[in-house]
Amino acid sequence: MSATNLKPALEAGLHELGLSLSDAQVDQLLAYQDLIAKWNKVYNLTAVRDPQEMLTHHLLDSLAAIPPLLRQTEGRPIRLLDVGSGGGLPGVVIAITCPQIEVHCVDTVLKKATFIQQVAASLKLPNLRGIHARVESLKAEEGSGYDVVCSRAFASLVDFTTWSRAALKPEAVWMAMKGKHPADELAALPIDVSVFHVEQLAVPGLDAERCIVWLRPGSLA
Repeated sequence: MSATNLKPALEAGLHELGLSLSDAQVDQLLAYQDLIAKWNKVYNLTAVRDPQEMLTHHLLDSLAAIPPLLRQTEGRPIRLLDVGSGGGLPGVVIAITCPQIEVHCVDTVLKKATFIQQVAASLKLPNLRGIHARVESLKAEEGSGYDVVCSRAFASLVDFTTWSRAALKPEAVWMAMKGKHPADELAALPIDVSVFHVEQLAVPGLDAERCIVWLRPGSLA
């Protein structure tokens, strides 16, 4: 099944999430899913193969994070780093739906960073870039760094915040997409990481728990 046949289901999900996208953006999301399916045969980007499952578990799951992200950033033009991005979830989805956000997707696997670059070229997304690197190597230099550093099912909150801390701008936040409320991970966080909100998500068509943990560097004082 081509992703194009999933357009009504995608549009229904967008309506449920309160997201208003242009026809061009909807088409880009479906084209992105087609690219994942095509490259998956060689690059093994995801274990999910069924197009309907890909729509709910990948596209809509990532799209559910867009309204909270826009509320947190107040719709401003920002720089966002997607850590351990893999096939670009949620980074590519953010780049498509939020053209004002400059999205960098970092992954240690070269073929995955290459795939992101291919998506950016194919879908004409000037605000999307794939980076082949370890996130620990990304430092916030003068005038660089990221306003939001996000991850989706990447690592424990301790590892995620420790490894990516140097990439944060001053006043930046972490956005960790998780399944069930990660009480044990929250309890393990060091004193200099502050959790300011845990937000429950409802993903259209997905009967599973999802949440976003919002964090920021805290003071040791």
